[in-house]
Parts: sequence; structure tokens; C-alpha cells
Amino acid sequence: MKHTKKYKWHKVAENIGEINFSDNGLTEIKVADKIICIAFRNNSLTACTQKCPHAGGILSDGFIDAAENIVCPLHRYKFSLQNGRNTSGEGYFLKTFPVEIRNEGVFIGFEENNLFNWLK
Repeated sequence: MKHTKKYKWHKVAENIGEINFSDNGLTEIKVADKIICIAFRNNSLTACTQKCPHAGGILSDGFIDAAENIVCPLHRYKFSLQNGRNTSGEGYFLKTFPVEIRNEGVFIGFEENNLFNWLK
């Protein structure tokens, strides 16, 4: 039986231009009592947890590499912004969140009734 994920959507901005990204294309934003990292690259938005799962580095202080991975500023661990997979070989996993750009604004989705709801 296939499990369909259900999301609770939270509006974070009226449009992309309203989000203040650093020169590295990353920023932090508080959504539903969680602080997350949002990345802007090639006119696309992606979102993930604020901290690296390895040593807690603040991902918005890192950078996005040429392969579209977010790179932690502490130890240079790399994670796919599309699926959270660790691409530099250490075996960690980064929680990612869906982003939708709608006529009504920019929305981030948090999965309902899951293990990660406690993350802040």
C-alpha cells in the first residue's frame, strides 16, 4: 500500500522577492515555530532544516555548490537540496521540505503526523 504524504502548508512570503537571501543564495526563516533554511538557485526555491545533521552547523552560513548541493560551513558535508541525501559520503540525511510558489504567495509544507514534527 502506497503512503500518501499529507502536508500542512504555511505561507512565508507574498513572492520570492520578499525573501531576503544572502549572496550565497541562502537564508533562514521562521515558519510554524521552526527555523528552516531556504535556498534560491536558478529561479527555484528549496527548503531544509536549519542545522547540519552531523555537527549542527548553520546551513544558511554555507553555500550551494555547482552540483546544486548545500554545503555545511563546518566540515563541508554536502546534501542534495532535492532529496536530502548526503552526497559527500558520510551517510547523514538532511530533512527537506516542499516549497510551492502559488498566485497567493510562497508556501512551505510540513508533513503532518510524522516523526519530524518535533524539530524546531
